[in-house]
Amino acid sequence: MDLFLQTLINGLLQSGLYALVASGLALAVGVVGIVNFAHGEYVMIGAFLAWAGSALLGLDPLLTLPLVAVAVFGVGALTYRVSIRHVLLAPELNQMLLTFGLGILLQNVALMVMGGNTRTVNTPYQASSIQLADLSIGGPKAIAFVLAAVLLGTLYAVLYRTTLGRQMRAVAQNRRGSQLIGIDVDRVYLIAFAASCGLAAVAGVLVSVLLFASPTVGLVFALKAFAIIVMAGLGNLTGVLWASVVLGVSEALVQTYVPGGGGWSDAVFFLMIFATLVLRSFRGAR
Repeated sequence: MDLFLQTLINGLLQSGLYALVASGLALAVGVVGIVNFAHGEYVMIGAFLAWAGSALLGLDPLLTLPLVAVAVFGVGALTYRVSIRHVLLAPELNQMLLTFGLGILLQNVALMVMGGNTRTVNTPYQASSIQLADLSIGGPKAIAFVLAAVLLGTLYAVLYRTTLGRQMRAVAQNRRGSQLIGIDVDRVYLIAFAASCGLAAVAGVLVSVLLFASPTVGLVFALKAFAIIVMAGLGNLTGVLWASVVLGVSEALVQTYVPGGGGWSDAVFFLMIFATLVLRSFRGAR
């Protein structure tokens, strides 16, 4: 029983990070209506900025969170102005090719500037843990989970309790109707896309603490975020929470109870996508 509870705790802690990455992606899909295949690269940028703050300035990565969020929010806003806004009314294939190409560009720039080696940060709490009876909770994972929960709570508060949030939800439901009642749709799109990039970068800071920074570190998190939003329904921010928990706990269970589960756990999100699409096709056929 202790092993099972430990596995559940590990999965729940991991789900916080997944939810943070997936919420940013869901925000771009739900409000802007574009699937950002470069989302993982903004996670990578956040991880490298946190590493730079630690290695060059001696800052704790967690203290760089506000600066990283603001900086990458600006990068996301610039990306929207320069490229994204020009394909919003284009066919979906054009949108996908643009964001896919942007992801390749950012990843290769990182490779040229930083090289292919992984970069790690060292913090006083790196190997800390919290003991609850026979259960152990890793200090960095607990911190990451709490920060992710706070940020997600703030995001949901903005969406459901502020004028900007109501405008975002209105634009997500009906762009033309929102324009008719005086909402600046382009401004809402810019803020939503930039915020999605900022959330990805904040997740990247946490990734640098839990894992490392590298030009490809964001790819696996982006793939898992896609699996989560497919399960939740494209643009469904509320569904992202439970879908993230399902993915995190499923991976933990596979790692613990399946022989060689450390390798198999990375394939869980493919199975989730497959099962979700098959189930929806079955329901549609009925």
